[in-house]
Amino acid sequence: MADQIGLQCTECKRRNYVTTVNKKKQQKKLEKKKYCKWCKAHTLHKETK
Repeated sequence: MADQIGLQCTECKRRNYVTTVNKKKQQKKLEKKKYCKWCKAHTLHKETK
């Protein structure tokens, strides 16, 4: 029951990563601090469709 989601940078609004999330266990939107190659820094990435 894992769904594929994209992670979008909060600074430049580009989708950089794709991951899977179990929607039955994870109710809130996923937020992770990841490296953005366009910003050249570690920024917060939020879940998108």
